[in-house]
Amino acid sequence: MKPNIFIDGEAGTTGLRLKSLLAGRDEFDLVSIDATRRKLTHIRREYLNAADIVILCLPDTAAREAVTLINNPNVRIIDASSAHRTDADWTYGFPEMSKGQGEVIRQSRRVTNPGCYPTGFIALMRPLVEAGLVPQDWPVSVHAVSGYSGGGKALIHLYESGQGEAYRAYALKGAHKHLAEMQRYTGLNHAPHFSPSVAAYAQGMLIEIPLPLWALPKTISRSDIHAVLSAAYSEAHFVTVHSLDLADHLDILEPEARNGTNFMDLYVCGTDDALRLMARFDNLGKGAAGAAVQNLN
Repeated sequence: MKPNIFIDGEAGTTGLRLKSLLAGRDEFDLVSIDATRRKLTHIRREYLNAADIVILCLPDTAAREAVTLINNPNVRIIDASSAHRTDADWTYGFPEMSKGQGEVIRQSRRVTNPGCYPTGFIALMRPLVEAGLVPQDWPVSVHAVSGYSGGGKALIHLYESGQGEAYRAYALKGAHKHLAEMQRYTGLNHAPHFSPSVAAYAQGMLIEIPLPLWALPKTISRSDIHAVLSAAYSEAHFVTVHSLDLADHLDILEPEARNGTNFMDLYVCGTDDALRLMARFDNLGKGAAGAAVQNLN
């Protein structure tokens, strides 16, 4: 008998993308509630407890509520919200984060998807902290731009109705829900100084960490940084650390090149004095629904 999968929140941005990614796969049955009954708690409880795997594509509060509705100990959950990302009882669903993380996910019954911004930040920074190239107490900055689809239905409607700005910097007061996981899963002693933004395109993401090598306590070269990142992802199918030569020949880095995929590109740009560490991926792919499918697999 095939396992069945229930997506709670299938009508949202991530849920719709997830359904399209899973369409045509015949190794499981994808079950769905009729649209007129999706908000009925007793119906949701029935579906949540009857599923082999539940994928939550809900706002944080609704995701926490959904978990309380599940009393069947055999149900496995993948949560695409940020509700459980720093919860010690949940497995962080970033398989490339460290050696063996894929197996930890495989054995877990509670997996929480990474945030889209943290996916790129952790990919770039965690190996450098683990290797001692960047001190744990270093004041790390990260700049990022996302397609407007990362803001959910309200922001999508704003932009697709022609009312969105060409570029929007936000979280100007320094608070952002991703900061806790960005600190926790890199091993930094302090949350990074985070500058997120949204631009007038639908999807695709760039993460940039400026790193002044001259200011670090150890003498470190650009090649040292590249070598550590290359070793960290040498066996990662979905993460590519591009050569220094390729980075030297980049004139621009546009955010949409990996759209529709689960792939992430990492680049070590700059000089031995000052680096620009770059990550590029689809905020709805590797940053959301694609990550959920990878964890499902």
